[in-house]
Amino acid sequence: MNIEEIGKELAKGIKTQTDLKEMTRGLMKVVLESALNAELDEHLGYERHEKAPQRKTNTRNGRSQKTLKGDHGELAIDVPRDRAASFSPQIVPKGKTRIEGFEDQILALYSRGMTTRDVQETLKDMYNAEISHSVIANVTDAVIDEVRTWQSRPLDSVYPVVFLDCLVVKVHQDKRVINKAIFLALGITEDGHKDLLGLWIAENEGAKFWLSILTDLQTRGVQDIFIACVDGLTGFPEAIEASFPKTKVQLCIVHMVRNSLRYVPAKDMKAVAKDLKAIYRSRNATDAAAALDAFAATWSEKYPTIEKSWRRHWDNLITMFDYPDEIRKIFYTTNAIESLNSVIRKTIRNRKIFPSDQSALKIVYLAIINASKKWTMPLRDWKPAMNRFAIEYGDRFETN
Repeated sequence: MNIEEIGKELAKGIKTQTDLKEMTRGLMKVVLESALNAELDEHLGYERHEKAPQRKTNTRNGRSQKTLKGDHGELAIDVPRDRAASFSPQIVPKGKTRIEGFEDQILALYSRGMTTRDVQETLKDMYNAEISHSVIANVTDAVIDEVRTWQSRPLDSVYPVVFLDCLVVKVHQDKRVINKAIFLALGITEDGHKDLLGLWIAENEGAKFWLSILTDLQTRGVQDIFIACVDGLTGFPEAIEASFPKTKVQLCIVHMVRNSLRYVPAKDMKAVAKDLKAIYRSRNATDAAAALDAFAATWSEKYPTIEKSWRRHWDNLITMFDYPDEIRKIFYTTNAIESLNSVIRKTIRNRKIFPSDQSALKIVYLAIINASKKWTMPLRDWKPAMNRFAIEYGDRFETN
């Protein structure tokens, strides 16, 4: 029986986390022993059961047992020996009694964007072991329980700023491929640290679904959000108002500019972008309104849709002018969550189509966990922002 067949046998009957851990222990033993035998083959210069060349004096000399301690307790493995006692294993060095859980290595490879096939090939290169698709799937599927626990964890009562956005992935469903939206809510805590509050998946990005997400945040303990930074989704501000009526909405300027330039040919793009910048880089809302009037006088005859869009969303574009410049840049774009999106997109770029919603959620979750390891410092210029929030929203701090 080869390693793949053994893996399939071990994977049979897995129904609980305990079953999975026992399967993983068995799989670790098989793979480690296979890798050790491969190392000895290379050391001796010939494979097991192959007749040793006459010029070779060193041969195999049975096995010794070694007990390793790891994530799943103690694991006894057989270490092959050579007659000259010159064999020094690399994967389990002499004297080493601890080794990382094999499932951690699978998850580490998987979370870096590797497909199941990529993981299989990498493990073969590392350990000379062929691991079946089903074994890798069983290890990675254990992440879903972790996602459920993470998704239902209690949240802080107050988040000064929350960024709301989504990205689109392709998923197999009902024998066809459809676009699904993965929704993200990134909160900034009172001490200025990023905290991804949750991720959800649905067929369409819509205000109705966002309302259900905001309700979910409330049930998990969120009582107040000072500023919600969002893209230009129709009905989005109304959904926020229904759940958090005191929350101010700031539409993402980057989204607005990007959408505006969609209507502009290359020959005018630089000039239009410059005049739009004059609007959002104004000193205050009054100057911004004057800059919009100037923009309309110059461009509305050629590109009337741009002016109409900015005026339609105006109330939710000028929230940032209530704050000094060093604070505006914290929330007038969704850059904080866009940078997270870029990490996720980099991770999933090898996966053109996901086999299921669950598959998409687990790889996005792993990408988020990797990205969050770098969230060790508060946002730049957070202290002046927090001082301003404390002055403006002091009563809401005291009551939450």
